[in-house]
Amino acid sequence: MLKTLLVVAIGLFPALLSLWALRKTEAKRRTIGQALTSVRVLPVATAIPSDRYYLEGVGYLIGDISCRYNARTGNLRCAVNPTGPCQDCHYYESLPSS
Repeated sequence: MLKTLLVVAIGLFPALLSLWALRKTEAKRRTIGQALTSVRVLPVATAIPSDRYYLEGVGYLIGDISCRYNARTGNLRCAVNPTGPCQDCHYYESLPSS
């Protein structure tokens, strides 16, 4: 009889442990959820760069396209000075002529 009770107790222990962990996690989630509902999230205004232009067949580009480091995308100016501006950038190197 004692062995049977021991086997049942050992068999139920993982389920009880799992239930305890689940309840603890749910309580923590509710606390975090209540804290987040009091926080207002404002949309981030993305400024359109002033040196943005459209190139036919390529799309919108920003920065000086004649620079070797220009990323040639509308999202990133270059690898060494991504936020710009390109004027007076000391990393400027003109593209090699081919």
